[in-house]
Amino acid sequence: MTKPLYLKNGIFIDHSTLEFSKGNFRVEKGVGGKVDQVDNIPENSETLDCTEKFITRSFINAHHHIYSALAVGMPAPVKQPKNFHEILKYIWWKLDKSLTEEMIEFSALTTAIASIRSGVTSIIDHHSSPFSISGSLGIIEKSLSKCGLSSLLCYELSDRDGESGSNEALGETEEFLKSGKQGLVGLHASFTVSDKLLGNAVSLAEQYGTGVHIHAAEDQIDQEITQNRYGKRVIERLEDSGALSLKRSILAHCIHINKKERHILADAGSWIVQNPESNLNNGVGIFDPEGLGENLLLGTDGMNSDMLNSTKTAYLTGNLTGGNSPADLYKRLRNSHNYMKHSKFSGDGDNNLIILDYKPRTDFNYSNFHSHFIYGMSGNDIDSVISSGDVLMKEKKIHHLDESAILEHSSELSKILWDRMKEI
Repeated sequence: MTKPLYLKNGIFIDHSTLEFSKGNFRVEKGVGGKVDQVDNIPENSETLDCTEKFITRSFINAHHHIYSALAVGMPAPVKQPKNFHEILKYIWWKLDKSLTEEMIEFSALTTAIASIRSGVTSIIDHHSSPFSISGSLGIIEKSLSKCGLSSLLCYELSDRDGESGSNEALGETEEFLKSGKQGLVGLHASFTVSDKLLGNAVSLAEQYGTGVHIHAAEDQIDQEITQNRYGKRVIERLEDSGALSLKRSILAHCIHINKKERHILADAGSWIVQNPESNLNNGVGIFDPEGLGENLLLGTDGMNSDMLNSTKTAYLTGNLTGGNSPADLYKRLRNSHNYMKHSKFSGDGDNNLIILDYKPRTDFNYSNFHSHFIYGMSGNDIDSVISSGDVLMKEKKIHHLDESAILEHSSELSKILWDRMKEI
């Protein structure tokens, strides 16, 4: 049996109850391992000194786009987008078609590094690479696993590249699920998905006991085209397809929805992911949680991997839709643990932890934790990261990966990617 890890003289904050406990902690290794407070630490044990540091549960990114990792710093598109639809056409639908297997691999590796540094140990990802579909999910899963991260993956099904492309993507999805890897059935958005493909996606999800993962009403264009083509609004169409009956389904964004659609989502108990920084970047609007129930999550939509910062941004933008409290957004961040537990997905055990070298300038306790989380803590305070009991980062150093070599090669690949985009 693998020997446990010990955390010495730290302050443990239960991520759910916010109870503070000071002392030594025994961390079991392996997926789903437990954490217990102990009086003494055995000699010659693997130990991290957590004196004057805080220990708590790590984070989950509930909606990421790893394939966008090499976009940072890329040249402006030849034609300046005037709206969200053109942002997709002139940027993202050029980038995803330009990806090679090697680029997919290094997008995953660099995202893993950024995630570890941000205290994220599990990623729910939504992938797209239309000209490099076969095996792409396996590449991402293997790369993240190599870095010590767990994942819940899907391939973005769409009819935007014709039936042959959607069939290949369906095949990739089924092969991945059939292999025993945990995943969802991904869909781009209602306006790029035909009735046939939507039906096939729901059937595939039902067959493998999973859910769909789709962008829903991110922009008004999704509602307009869906209504024109199918005579229904986005959420009504998803309900009629059976997608909302799948309890593992995730809907990203849900910004441009009406009161009826809110009722449908709340009654279905669907899981909805807010992505505040991406929404601001694309100028699509501000997420409003009114009437959507409690199954609300937080993601980054590929903008970055910093869930702490995403939580802060969600709180600040929430003040524009009637206001919310720091506690509301902290709950939304932590709801991802509930999603993983209720959906019976693995990789998010109690032994996924972060150690914070946070120096509070005011009194800090369970009663004002949320205020410190929003207004005081930052990614710079994340000192060490533990995933399934294994130390991924210690005192801000990632020892099990050659970070410099990965980032250097990623930089070279990014230039190749940007050149390929000019030819699409």
